[in-house]
Amino acid sequence: MNITRRIAGLALASIVALALALPASAQNTRQNLSSESVIESIKKNGVLKIGLSLFRPWSMRDLNGELVGFELDVGRELAKDMGVEVEFIPTSWDGIIPALVSGKFDVIISGMSITPQRNLTVAFSDPYAFSGMTILANKAMTKGFTLESYNNADVTFSARRGATPAAVIASMFPNAQLLLFDEDGAATQEVLNGNAHATMASEPAPSEEARRYSDVLYVPFDETFQAAGEAFAFRKGDPDAENYFNNWIGIKTRVGWLKDRNDYWFKGEEWKDKVAEN
Repeated sequence: MNITRRIAGLALASIVALALALPASAQNTRQNLSSESVIESIKKNGVLKIGLSLFRPWSMRDLNGELVGFELDVGRELAKDMGVEVEFIPTSWDGIIPALVSGKFDVIISGMSITPQRNLTVAFSDPYAFSGMTILANKAMTKGFTLESYNNADVTFSARRGATPAAVIASMFPNAQLLLFDEDGAATQEVLNGNAHATMASEPAPSEEARRYSDVLYVPFDETFQAAGEAFAFRKGDPDAENYFNNWIGIKTRVGWLKDRNDYWFKGEEWKDKVAEN
């Protein structure tokens, strides 16, 4: 009987010890995950490194060559709230995800829409902006076109290499030809020069170009395509960064800061005379 009691006592003691050890183990796991987060690296280094590509009005250069735009406001505000400096690293769009994965910068803040394909390689925060794409076309070359008319082997589109519009064009108009360029400006120039029938980009860029070159360019349809959320992209396996970025976006959304800056850059005209046209 005494042996039975001792065995039962030892078993109970083992269960209690295991129960006590589990929270400590879980706590250690959480601490390890936090210490490995890019957030801790940013705090330690005292600088937030942001990868971006240049396209209006998300990010561009003013007449003095300084970087300005919606993304620059977002990045500077994020760094200020983290108590660190900020460094912006302009990167070609088709190489921006590989550069993030290789550690060239901490996060992409560059109007990057969330797609399943990108999500296989990088993690995304909650959206901090929403936009839709429209077609920008050459008036003379597309006179009388319906939407179906663009899906023709005789039609040529231009787009920024690796960007969402290029994928949408290929999906919506598989029979059309597609020319790829490193910048949105080059894609638009092809349409302006008559070397391509149309391009596609997120608003407000197409409407701005149509107003600027109203004798040549126009937005032929009222509808927007593939309206999606833009989010911060960061390296996978970092729940601490996901938590921080999502909470930051949530706070800035609730207080109206993100809407205020978005309205300034996407709906306002005040900044346009301070920025180079191309």
